[in-house]
Amino acid sequence: MSVLGNIIWLILGGFLSGMGYLLGGAALCLTIVGIPFGLQAIKIGLATFAPFGREVREMENANSVGSVIFNMIWIILFGWEIAVAHLVHGIILAITIVGLPFAKQHFKLIPLALLPFGRGYN
Repeated sequence: MSVLGNIIWLILGGFLSGMGYLLGGAALCLTIVGIPFGLQAIKIGLATFAPFGREVREMENANSVGSVIFNMIWIILFGWEIAVAHLVHGIILAITIVGLPFAKQHFKLIPLALLPFGRGYN
């Protein structure tokens, strides 16, 4: 079921969303200061390509000083906009019965989009 969900997800916009994250992450990686943020954007992009059958998990270094500082910078610069976008898309998809599984995937991506440092997607 997750394979079918991922295929439909990719056709209906997941591919474009994932490519947007990957291109944005690559652009951030062009600068030395942006490399940590670019890598997180690429991680979110890869998670966006196939969200069905996977879960966001917290790593053991999620509450380290570095992760907390980078997450605070991420939230201010990028995270809140990305999280709101996933929230809005999830709400729109949740209006229809057919869109409920896809809404769930958007809601699942919100924690990763908001606090990517110290979190993984498995």
